[in-house]
Amino acid sequence: MTNKKPSAMVIAAIGSIPLIMTLGNSMLIPILPKMQSELKLNSFQTSLTITSFSAVAAISIPILGYLSDRFSRKAVIIPALILYGLGGILAGFAAAMFTNAYIWIIVGRILQGIGASGTAPIAMALTGDLFKGSEESKVLGLVEASNGFGKVLSPILGSLVALLVWYGVFFAFPAVVLVSVILTWIFIKEKKKKKEAPKFGEYVKGLLGVFKQEGKWLLTAYLAGATCLFTLFGILFYLSDTLEKAYHIDGVIKGLVLAIPLLVMCTTSYITGSKIGKNQKLMKKLIILGFIFVTISYGSLSFFKSIVPFISVLVISSVGTGLILPCINSFITGAVGKERRGFVTSLYGSVRFLGVAVGPPVFGWLISWSRMGMFLSIAGFTFLVGVLALFLIRVKDNEQEQTGKNKKGKRGKKEKNLTILEPVGGR
Repeated sequence: MTNKKPSAMVIAAIGSIPLIMTLGNSMLIPILPKMQSELKLNSFQTSLTITSFSAVAAISIPILGYLSDRFSRKAVIIPALILYGLGGILAGFAAAMFTNAYIWIIVGRILQGIGASGTAPIAMALTGDLFKGSEESKVLGLVEASNGFGKVLSPILGSLVALLVWYGVFFAFPAVVLVSVILTWIFIKEKKKKKEAPKFGEYVKGLLGVFKQEGKWLLTAYLAGATCLFTLFGILFYLSDTLEKAYHIDGVIKGLVLAIPLLVMCTTSYITGSKIGKNQKLMKKLIILGFIFVTISYGSLSFFKSIVPFISVLVISSVGTGLILPCINSFITGAVGKERRGFVTSLYGSVRFLGVAVGPPVFGWLISWSRMGMFLSIAGFTFLVGVLALFLIRVKDNEQEQTGKNKKGKRGKKEKNLTILEPVGGR
């Protein structure tokens, strides 16, 4: 790691990586109806173009996380980006030229899912490797903001590209990937490992030790991050459907309306990441405050049906999410030493992906039961997660941490690599 102020190009390279994963599903959403009619698919077949990507990514993320620890971050990120782009090319050519295009589109999406698993989570680990203190938190905030910006931009870009030809979106993926590959290859410089990485058995044993000692707060942090993505994509699914059916708003205009809460979340994430530094006490306060905002927002949404007040109240939850995610990212990135950081952050990425995957169907099922019941159930769930974060994520203030470090002095390498955060419940 280094204490140097990060250059703008290094930050741009790191920020471009999570943007790729975000584009994977969101850019396709505007073209799904056209693809269904052109390829004569049913609704289930169409949905598999999203599900295949997400499911494969969720499974692959921990594997590529281990490989990034075993070798290097760039050795995983660059091939993953290339694979992502190749999957898009395969799907695009299949749609343009093949009579049995659907099966090849699914194959292309599976390749993209594998490639996406080596992007955002590994970028978080890379940030933890390269930066310390407030610079690390600032770049992690930018990573989250880049992720959010991708969510804002994707439906709009997908709608615009589809004006030319519906399968043009698949060819847009490798164009974006190429920029990220070039930036990563040129500007990301990793230090060479001074010793050989641990064998798989030793690696797993070390991870089990991490989760045995740090499991309560670490799993709570995973749940908090997944909850944010679960509620975000669930409410966007609900809002997208409502805008089209109740207000007859679709196309690019609908994408712009959906962008409002996402822009708020993106902006809040960036500001939060730039301000928190390594102040764990402040991070925890912001996490709890964020869940208060999210709970109040969802608890109130059932009382608003007009679009302007509804969006205004929804923005409160976006602020909450923007407060929570950069803090959770910083906690998890600093949870273990560099040797196992890739797996721990990748497992977090996998859990976030599952949150994205289950959000829309759960919200869809709840709305078929009761609109008010849906919002109150989600509010109750976010309140519960906030309570878990309050009691299970424990930190020491900066003065105590510094005193503790001075008393302990030099630690063994094994303990040093295990954790840099206080475990829940003490040692």
